[in-house]
Amino acid sequence: MHLTIEKLVYGGDGLARLPADEHGRGKAVFLPFVLPGEEVEAELAEQKPGFARGRAQSILQSSPQRVEPRCPHFQNCGGCHYQHTNYEHQLEIKAAILKENLRRIAKLELESELHTHPSPPWNYRNRTRLKVRSTSEFAIGYHRFNSHELLPIEECPISSPLINRAIASFWQSGRAGTIPGDITEVEFFANADDSQLLVELYCSSDSQHAAEWAETVRAILPQFVGVTVFRSAPPGAEPRQLSFSGVQDLSYQTEPAAYRVSAGAFFQVNRHLTSSLMRLVTNEQGGETALDLYAGGGLFSAVLARSFAQVIAVESSQISHSDLAYNSPANVKPVHAQVEVYLKNVPRRAQPGLIVVDPPRGGLGENVVRGIAGLQAPRLIYVSCDPATLARDLAGLLKAGYRVEQAHLVDLFPQTYHLESVIHLTR
Repeated sequence: MHLTIEKLVYGGDGLARLPADEHGRGKAVFLPFVLPGEEVEAELAEQKPGFARGRAQSILQSSPQRVEPRCPHFQNCGGCHYQHTNYEHQLEIKAAILKENLRRIAKLELESELHTHPSPPWNYRNRTRLKVRSTSEFAIGYHRFNSHELLPIEECPISSPLINRAIASFWQSGRAGTIPGDITEVEFFANADDSQLLVELYCSSDSQHAAEWAETVRAILPQFVGVTVFRSAPPGAEPRQLSFSGVQDLSYQTEPAAYRVSAGAFFQVNRHLTSSLMRLVTNEQGGETALDLYAGGGLFSAVLARSFAQVIAVESSQISHSDLAYNSPANVKPVHAQVEVYLKNVPRRAQPGLIVVDPPRGGLGENVVRGIAGLQAPRLIYVSCDPATLARDLAGLLKAGYRVEQAHLVDLFPQTYHLESVIHLTR
């Protein structure tokens, strides 16, 4: 059928509508790899009571912003969503999506300007995780779009140059039969100047040969300074370390500070914008006490400690908390706890001058919003990687008396629908 794309929505899809019927305007149809204003010949793939999903079979009228994708795997690979448009247009799309989510979910119309912070659009990732098939014919790659099937890839244009060298070396070793058969995933993490790599290997079962695997893989490339083998864990659980060879952490140098980052720990993935993100959160902040929730390895805490008498940093991951303790100066108090549990037990007399939150994609949730509101901090900075959960949480914070003072879109993930935002709130 012939459809016109109205806009793009969070998740990468374009929104079109089926013809109106006796019940009113037509049902929404979501299609990937299209652009606003395009007319497409589409095939419906799935019908639901409230919407449908489809796929463009041909572009009848293309957008002037459409470009040729750089990666030959685009549309087959599930990693990128926007390579078919130029980077400036990607930023416009993301800004519109962020504003629309705030407007629709939080009923918030930004009074201040949305400041956009672009990234170099290629080779920006310092961390890349790939699937590995070692049985039968060796392959390494990503999942196919909307599938759990492996798509072999030999180069990833959004990953750093050193990570691409590592991928090529893995292919060479895999074809030679030297990659152990029980490995199901590999993750590469590069330091700030892209000169060293930590390698994480994930396997589906315990193995007596894990130490040998680590040694074997470490020999593949001189830049592999450390290889750690983990037993894969269910979503939300931490993997269990089986063995390692070489070092288990890297020193990651940002403009404000250097950080120890251990194998398995979280760290920001954009090697160009991490320092910019840190400045947006920590500049012009100071006072007696700051509270850093979902602190990770202390990215913000270590810098906030220079302008606050005390920083309390809360992190639930054991691996990241270990890095947090290592990276923290004397006036940072690292706390190993779930944020919701910590907020239930924090003394009500504690009144931080600033609260920083950087939650996972699921956002804060009602209980954490309520706990934060109860502390009545005059300043709150929300770092978000999901505009929908951000907007949901902001609705609660606005009701609690906060107002948005600044809004920033930090494009940590070019070529994908993912976006990072930093919202400054005051009360």
